[in-house]
Amino acid sequence: MMFWYDHDVSGWGWFAMSASMILFWALIITAAVLLFRALGRPHEDTHSPAHPSPEQLLAERFARGEINEEEYQRRLTALRSSGPLTKH
Repeated sequence: MMFWYDHDVSGWGWFAMSASMILFWALIITAAVLLFRALGRPHEDTHSPAHPSPEQLLAERFARGEINEEEYQRRLTALRSSGPLTKH
């Protein structure tokens, strides 16, 4: 009890404690929000790029002028009549 009343915290001490407590809780809340957002975000599959469908590839070739309209229609009919493609 020797130093009980001798080491009183001044006004700046109270200010520093209040500011550090606000900073502490702001950091805790920010970390919680960022963690919640990271866990709630749907996982994107970055390893397999999206491949366009055969019809899209054919349409791109027609748009670039690599094939004419007759060949485009013929190949499009052939693609649609063969049914869905399956991956092996």
